Amino acid sequence: MTPEAFSLFGRDCRQRVEASLERLLPAADHLPSNLHQAMRYAALAPGKRVRPLLVYATARALGCPAERLDGVAAAVEMIHAFSLVHDDLPAMDNDDLRRGRPTCHKAFDEATAILAGDALQTQAFQILAQHNGEIDPALRLEMIELLALAAGSRGMAGGQALDMAAENQALDLPQLEIIHIHKTGALIRASVNMACLACGSDAEQRRQLDHYAKCVGLAFQIRDDILDVEGDTEILGKTQGKDLSSNKATYPALLGLDGARGKAQELIDEALQSLAGFDDRADGLRALAGYILKRNS
Repeated sequence: MTPEAFSLFGRDCRQRVEASLERLLPAADHLPSNLHQAMRYAALAPGKRVRPLLVYATARALGCPAERLDGVAAAVEMIHAFSLVHDDLPAMDNDDLRRGRPTCHKAFDEATAILAGDALQTQAFQILAQHNGEIDPALRLEMIELLALAAGSRGMAGGQALDMAAENQALDLPQLEIIHIHKTGALIRASVNMACLACGSDAEQRRQLDHYAKCVGLAFQIRDDILDVEGDTEILGKTQGKDLSSNKATYPALLGLDGARGKAQELIDEALQSLAGFDDRADGLRALAGYILKRNS
């Protein structure tokens, strides 16, 4: 897939999921209006939509129509938005800037931000539980379980707890990978695996695609860590250098910038190898892996 074709594919995916979010989120004027405004502020903020992109690109690789995945893509983006709202809170990472504008607790207030995150999380599961295209109810139940595991103590929440506990600690590479397999990788893997369920992939396809997702999830976090060192706050849309100032465990701190770049490249190469058995319908996933390696925000 050419860069131009991937840009168009990414634009189409973002438009699809944003239209779904507009439709599925409570209207801003519904009571309690302040809470619903905060939910929409967080979920509809300009973003890369990498997780929905993974949902749609996986569907394409499996020959599945995009419209079948609109609810799944919206659900994973709501979970991602919830995690950002809570990560930015004063008790967590205490950030003022997210996606190029004030964080939810700055734009509203801390209590409203907590409730908005809670409500976005539960809204995601409501979407999966409802009739979702032609997806069988038994498959929707499996997706609910998968997403719950990815968001909970054995996924994102657990990874965040490990990440906070690792501040000011000296970690080795396996310990650092455990943190980010949970904190960042769990939802990325869930995005791919939920699409596999919705599209009826076979066991071998799912194994290969899950390995792809595991590799790109870690590469995504490494690139995040690199951008925290050498990125620009205006381009990033969040505060550059925050991890360094908080003395967080990061890949550049452990491996150096060149070592971190090399590790990210190894992971992307491994991810691409996982797609060797797929035809050109998987080119969206291949191009997305390259984007993750080179992105600047």
